[in-house]
Amino acid sequence: MAEYHYDVLVIGAGPGGYVAAIRAAQLGLKVACAEGRETLGGTCLNVGCIPSKALLHGSEKFAEAVDGTFASYGIKTGPVTLDLAAMQQQKLDSVKQLTGGIEFLFKKNKVTWLKGYAAFEDAHTVSVGGAKVTAKDVVIATGSSVTPLPGVTVDNDAGVVVDSTGALALDRVPEHMVVIGGGVIGLELGSVWRRLGAKVTVVEFLDQLLPGMDGDVRKEAAKIFKKQGMELRLSTKVTGVAVKGKTATLTLEPSAGGAAETLSADCVLVAIGRRPNVDGLGLEKIGLELNKRGQIETGHDFRTSVPGVWAIGDVIPGPMLAHKAEDEGVAVAEFIAGHTGIVNHAVIPGVVYTFPEFAGVGLTEEAAREKGEVKVSKFPMLANSRAKTNHEPDGFVKVIADAKTERVLGVWCIASVAGSMIAEAALALEFGATAEDIAYTCHAHPTHAEALKEAAMGIGGKPIHI
Repeated sequence: MAEYHYDVLVIGAGPGGYVAAIRAAQLGLKVACAEGRETLGGTCLNVGCIPSKALLHGSEKFAEAVDGTFASYGIKTGPVTLDLAAMQQQKLDSVKQLTGGIEFLFKKNKVTWLKGYAAFEDAHTVSVGGAKVTAKDVVIATGSSVTPLPGVTVDNDAGVVVDSTGALALDRVPEHMVVIGGGVIGLELGSVWRRLGAKVTVVEFLDQLLPGMDGDVRKEAAKIFKKQGMELRLSTKVTGVAVKGKTATLTLEPSAGGAAETLSADCVLVAIGRRPNVDGLGLEKIGLELNKRGQIETGHDFRTSVPGVWAIGDVIPGPMLAHKAEDEGVAVAEFIAGHTGIVNHAVIPGVVYTFPEFAGVGLTEEAAREKGEVKVSKFPMLANSRAKTNHEPDGFVKVIADAKTERVLGVWCIASVAGSMIAEAALALEFGATAEDIAYTCHAHPTHAEALKEAAMGIGGKPIHI
């Protein structure tokens, strides 16, 4: 039997990779994790999920103080000013604590951190930082990076044309930010800078925001962001961006074709999506081919076509979400250890952390109707007592159920705490709940979650508060 340095080597220490490494170690395997960043946690903790939420939260507090929300509660603040440097510092403090926490967990679970970027020599040998390391099983968990827009050069240091990493680190509030892409990342970061005082224009190729979400959610999103002061340029494509000094001039055209026009801004955020990080891994050396989308195909157990090589997270098909990668990290470790890992890819919630938040799990109404007859019920947050008390009237909860069995197929919601509310819906789908199961479950009053109960009651024609 071959001798290896490690039982498991994980390439990448993002949400999928570090979780896989820790879980494998918990199961008694000798584990190493290769990571080229100076800190653990991958994109999510360093320049993604965590820092963006820190700025979203901070900008919300600032906006509440400036726009009169505090005053409506009888809180008199006097003149409000922004200390952007301090806001950025509290973001960095949060990141430092969390990345340091993962390093602590590595030490606690005896996971070896191999510092450097990894590349395959063969299926069981990986070069990391000039040294060759062998492992019986290798897990690819290298995540994703920003998809470039052809003809547009991103320079985060200059701060004029930036990607999501640059937009998180701006040292000034732009006068006019143009966001290219009306998806999750663009809307979240656009929201931050709009609240802090920037004029924000969102340019989206499609005719609606938030591709992939339920149709009613997408329509309502446009209304909400317009009301918040964002300019939306839908069905529009960017054909070029020219930078002169501190000004960018964008050339726009209708997506269907037509006359071009120009738009000037002092900051352009390119947020058209993400792509798998596979360059430099040496996949050709092990004969591992990619699919047409540049992803690594795996079986249900996350095995690739190469024996001993596994893959999880953003490099494989499915939504590029940290929590998906985490669940796959646990599952792949359990498969490698000889157990059975479980990930239900039909029940992966998605959340947009704007204000209000947008969240969904399961099928959209459009997808559900393609599969058969359905019942749909919506309950407005305007009729929810807690939302009313908090002056948070925007949004709704929507339940989609099978017409015959009333089994819940999907739940979509817009509310200030939609990201937390969707967990209950995900649990309901995981257990195969019917709308009646949710409707007859007692919910605490007054809470936002009661809106889900009421929407579920509506499937059976029994809503109380509308």
